[in-house]
Amino acid sequence: MIDLKVGGVPEHFNYPWYITLKNKEYTKQNINLRWKDFPGGTGDMCAALRDGTLDIAIVLTEGIIKDIAAGNPSKIVQTYVKSPLIWGIHVEKSSKFKKMEDLKHAKIAISRFGSGSHLMAIVNAYNQNWDVSKLQFVEIGNLQGGIDALKNGTADYFMWEHFTTKPLVDEGIFRRIADCPTPWTCFVIAVRDEVLDNNLEDVKKVLNIINAEILIFKQRDEIATTLALRYQQKTTDIEEWLKITEWNAGKPITKNLIARIQNKMISLNVLQEKKNANEFIKNIYL
Repeated sequence: MIDLKVGGVPEHFNYPWYITLKNKEYTKQNINLRWKDFPGGTGDMCAALRDGTLDIAIVLTEGIIKDIAAGNPSKIVQTYVKSPLIWGIHVEKSSKFKKMEDLKHAKIAISRFGSGSHLMAIVNAYNQNWDVSKLQFVEIGNLQGGIDALKNGTADYFMWEHFTTKPLVDEGIFRRIADCPTPWTCFVIAVRDEVLDNNLEDVKKVLNIINAEILIFKQRDEIATTLALRYQQKTTDIEEWLKITEWNAGKPITKNLIARIQNKMISLNVLQEKKNANEFIKNIYL
């Protein structure tokens, strides 16, 4: 039996993995697949791919493209969620900041450099025509670190996925100033090059299983109620999230898409140069 380690954020996007693991679908294919939560997000997963402690990652598109460009020995094998990710822009409940323009010179909490919270703060700054070179970042590790940083004043605002942080807004821990959607598809599946070289057929089996699940995921009985209970959300919020979220089952990521995302990231000064799309993707569906 082959051992493979897969990881992603502990959020509702990845519940299809929980279902397939619970049903022992990988074991039936002689694959010992082990899931690891990464509360620190994409930057944390990129580091784990680099050091070999993670084989397969469900990561934010912008984060893995930036890290592969910087030498991460991994490839994107497919898009996982093709709809944009909605990033909420949050301040502490009693903060003096009331509107977007108030945040122009504020300190930004980010999980780590190269993470989605870091790169999307840059996207938002460009959207507002702010001087990106003057952005101030405070590295806080994860969502709890963001809560603490805003509470103790070491940072002023924090960007995290809208629905994951919705309960914190409802409780009055955060106040949401605005939303900022990604200008690209949000989650992709990345695999270490060594695993692709040595265990390609097993990777194909893993993807076939998860792709079969995401095709039927939204139609599962009481799925909104199940997700609401597991992730401590309101059912109405989960129903709204399900309406706007689209998974991508079994379709390869194209060179054109990688080129367009690189062009956008270069225009935002997130990437310095455009590279051949083949450096980022492995099309295993040929």
